[in-house]
Amino acid sequence: MDSDHRLDTAHGPVDDMLEALVVEALEQLPSVFRDRLGSVAIVIEDEPTQTQLSSVGARGLYGLYQGVPRTSYAADHATIPSKITLFRGPLMRTSRTPTALAERVTETVYHEIAHHFGISDARLVELQGGQRGRGGTR
Repeated sequence: MDSDHRLDTAHGPVDDMLEALVVEALEQLPSVFRDRLGSVAIVIEDEPTQTQLSSVGARGLYGLYQGVPRTSYAADHATIPSKITLFRGPLMRTSRTPTALAERVTETVYHEIAHHFGISDARLVELQGGQRGRGGTR
């Protein structure tokens, strides 16, 4: 992708681009994590709902993990599947170039996968040396 071109906001090509970026992020994930994702679904939606925002106390979201973290007792027998949702609108509005979008999508996918493995936002901030990442919330 050429970082000098602005992004097209038509859903068709953008959705294809977002899907490709998610696949690329997953392929770059170390196999020790990738192999333990199980049946987690990754979906793309337009915008977070007010309920989704309220559920995590955020004003905005790039992504959201919903499910039972793998570190929870009996997580493999949970009755609800785990789901990672990426939000097209916020990702597109804050990414001026394809390169910025690729970085933001990868960061968001990894952030939400961390939640799948039981890592909290507070711990993610700690692991990032106190810098608040943009992965899940903004």
